[in-house]
Amino acid sequence: MEQKPARARIIDAAHRLMLTIGLARATTKEIARAAGCSEAALYKHFSSKEELFVVVLKERLPKVDGVLKRLIADPGEGERTVERNLAEIAHEAALFYEQSFPIAASLYAEPRLKARHDEAMRELGTGPHIPIRGLDAYLRAEQAAGRVRADADTYTAASLLMGACAQRAFAYDATETGEPPQPLDAFAASVARMVLSGLTG
Repeated sequence: MEQKPARARIIDAAHRLMLTIGLARATTKEIARAAGCSEAALYKHFSSKEELFVVVLKERLPKVDGVLKRLIADPGEGERTVERNLAEIAHEAALFYEQSFPIAASLYAEPRLKARHDEAMRELGTGPHIPIRGLDAYLRAEQAAGRVRADADTYTAASLLMGACAQRAFAYDATETGEPPQPLDAFAASVARMVLSGLTG
């Protein structure tokens, strides 16, 4: 069987290690070893562990940013309703947070590392605020199209929807079942409906 290219092996190894031991403990040396290459080879493809983290999020996790870009470009694509679009965004966002939280959670145990990571995210022009801004931009496009109330607070609506999706990723671990009370599709539909009522009511 043909071996994957080095870049793909490095991303796979980084994803696996970030999930199992956390971002803080997944060093470039460990990632390179797991990928079957040298640390120098890793740095041929990625300038830092932070850049590699961003690539893992973009290439191995659900793509909420892709959904948002598509909808911003064409808010009413194929006569889809705002509610249906919001449900799709909520579905992808909930999956994204569910899979990204275990990777990034270890950063919060090491304040200096977290500060360094945040600085790197600023330099790379990314971070957890980006999906909120993207959803706000989509909702403003819907305002311009007349499908969202002209005086609606789109940024707050975006924050509420993304916040609910983020909370779903960790809020129910300590319950009897360890599971959210609603299946993902039902949750996404409910959040979309509630947010839309504030945007159009």
